Order: sequence, then C-alpha cells, then structure tokens
Amino acid sequence: MSKKSEETLLDKIVSLCKRRGFIYQGSEIYGGLAGTWDYGPLGVALKKNIENLWWRIFVDSRDDMYGVDSAILMNSKVWEASGHVSGFSDPLIECEKCKKRFRADHIEKRVCPECGGGLGEEKKFNMMFKTNIGATENGSSVVYLRPETAQGMFVNFKNIIDSFHPKLPFGIAQIGKSFRNEIAPRDFIFRARELEIMEFEYFVEEKNWSEFFEYWREKIQDWFGALGFEKEDIKEVEIPDGERAHYSKRTVDFHFKYPHKFDEIGGLAYRTDFDLKNHIEHSGINLEYLDQNTNEKFIPHVLEPTFGLGRHILAVLVKAYTEDELGGEKRVFLKFPDYLAPIKVAIFPLLKNKPELVEKARGIYKDLKQVVPQVAFDDNGNIGKRYRRQDEIGTPYCVTIDFDTLADDTITIRNRNDGKQERMKISELFSFIAARLKKTD
Repeated sequence: MSKKSEETLLDKIVSLCKRRGFIYQGSEIYGGLAGTWDYGPLGVALKKNIENLWWRIFVDSRDDMYGVDSAILMNSKVWEASGHVSGFSDPLIECEKCKKRFRADHIEKRVCPECGGGLGEEKKFNMMFKTNIGATENGSSVVYLRPETAQGMFVNFKNIIDSFHPKLPFGIAQIGKSFRNEIAPRDFIFRARELEIMEFEYFVEEKNWSEFFEYWREKIQDWFGALGFEKEDIKEVEIPDGERAHYSKRTVDFHFKYPHKFDEIGGLAYRTDFDLKNHIEHSGINLEYLDQNTNEKFIPHVLEPTFGLGRHILAVLVKAYTEDELGGEKRVFLKFPDYLAPIKVAIFPLLKNKPELVEKARGIYKDLKQVVPQVAFDDNGNIGKRYRRQDEIGTPYCVTIDFDTLADDTITIRNRNDGKQERMKISELFSFIAARLKKTD
C-alpha cells in the first residue's frame, strides 16, 4: 500500500468515527485541543467491549490476579522514587524560523518539516503534567497527573499482601488514565496527551522471570488473536540495550500494522525489582515478600504486560474497516468480531407506517434487549438504507419483522459480512444470537 493510500485510509476512519459517533475532537466547538479526544456513544461501547474482554481474559478468568483502581493524583515522592521526576523526558527540538517544536527522534533530516527552516539544539523535555494541590502553592503542594498506571499498583503491593495473602506468582491489574505532555501528538488517537492503559504487574521469584516472560509473551499473542488480528498484523520488536526504559532489563514491544506504519500497540517488560526496591528506599516501608513455606523474605521481581487502550481501539477500527460491493453497490462496513461490535443486533419493522409491524418489532426489541443490551431499533427509511447504516457501524445482524412474522412468528435475519439472509422462528433468535456473541477462548 502506498503512502498516499495509507493516509487516505486513516482519513476515512477519522471521518467515519466523527460522522457515526465513535470519536470526536476534544473541545471541538472551541477549535479543539491537540492530543485530546472525546468518545461518542458508539466509541464508548467499543471501548468498553475491549476493556471488558481484556479484564475477563487477564483478570476474571484467573486465580492469580487482583484488580485495583488507584488514584490519578499521588504523592510526588512516588514519582521521585520511580525516576519520573528526573528521567521521564523526550528529546525536544525547535525550529529557529517558525518556532514549532518536534520530537527530535521523529525528525529524519535536520530541517523543519513544516517550513524548511533550521533546527536548534536538542533538549530534554519532561512530559509530566504538573499542578498544585490545596489552597497554597509552594514546593510541598506540587503534584503530577500520573504519567503511567504502574506506580499505583506498586504502592498498593503491601495492601494486597496484607489483605489477601497471595502466593507467588501473582499479579495486580488495572485499567486507567495516564497523562503525558506529548511534544507532537499525531495520527488520530494513536499518540494523545490523555490516554488509557490496560496493564498488570506480575510478581515472580527472580529465578523464574525468564520462564514467565515467555509465558506472557504467548498470552499477549493470544490476546491479539482474540481481537481478530492475524499473525501478519503483529510484529514483535526486541528493544536493545541503551534504548529500553530505565527500569527494564528486557523489553519486547508489539507493533500493529497501522496505516502510518507498524507501530507500538503494547509491550512486555521485565522491570526486575527496580520499583519495589526504590519504594522501600524512599518510603522506609518494608515491601518484602514472605515465603510461608521457607520463611524467607525477599523482594519479588516484576513482569509488566502493557496495552494501550486507545491504540487498541484504533487498531480494531483499522482491521475492521472494509470496502466492498454488495448488490451492485459499493459499501463501507466495519467487520468487527461479533462480540466487539458496539451494536450487536438491529431490529427493523418492514414499514414504519404499519402499527402492527412496529408493535411486534418493539416487543422483540424489548425482549432481546433484556438478554443482549447492545440492541438498536431502526424504522427510518427503506430497508436497504437501514442495512447500510448498520453495516457502517459494524452491526453483525439485522432482524426484519414483516407481515409473515405476524402470521407464523418467523423473522428474517441478515448477516453483515456477506449480506445473506435466512428465515427463522422468533423462539430460535435468542439462542442464535447468544451463540454467535460468545467469545471462544
């Protein structure tokens, strides 16, 4: 695919997301705010579906995971201990002519990509958002919007130990917002200043880290399969010495085939005992683990699988976006896995001016919504236009109630992917839908 066609694909996705209520520019009526995005009704539904699937696979289905939801604002000493105050920075470079700023590692030539002017010296730019807490602004009132969710799990390590007494190995998981003052947000929701991360810290004995690294590496690949990605959509990238984060002894990044290029969607890092050891040193609190069998105390080592939620949403949209021809007409549809689709089923009365059809359709809609909440009712326009509207937002099944329904309690159900239709009893509809929405692990 050429560079031009790749850019066009992203433009089409951005346009569809705005038009159909997936994602809007943040603060749009005031001209927007770079690097911020608002999720509309369908975007929220898609986001929740991905979150819930992740939580079910990595937390609820396991016996060794403990979920938390830590505060966004934390004592600033947390970030001193983690190394973020001194080291959470990107290389910044400024154009001497137009004064625009860029990430130095994103500039291929030593000229401004905007105006062609010369570039100044590279500087370090700390990406944490700083604010003050309380009524007085001084050194002790400084806090930061968290740049990562990981530290919220590390500072709760002792709480989980004291409350639940887990045995190694075990993990602490959370999904939450982080904030990074990106120099140059870009590529739609790929690089934003306000982002959500799905991740967990998995605590192991040092001698077992390599074994569990490979274990989670495989599980992460399984996760991408659950999202409907194929093997060629994902590329693993081993991060060499000198390029890894300051806390990592080994990192493998997972890159998805986005329109702009293969780029990071998640990662797996071996954080050693860096975080717990630093928090012991800075807080004075003992965060050692006591092995009940050997009575030995030690600091566990940590493996961290990390998943960017916004980047997952973009990847799912990219993978789902499809253009084809159906019935002699071109169409656009989102080929989501059924269980990820924001709307699972749409219910149509054949004609909106026939009260008996509308009443029957409303009854089926209400009954089905008790079982599958993500159901839509649509009686606006002809059936063909309704099909196209639902195709464009990725609804897998459309159910039409017609005059035969009134006579024999049968309905027509249409498949989004190929447009094929079949007739079935209303009594069979619920089990049919439930079977196809079930995620096969």
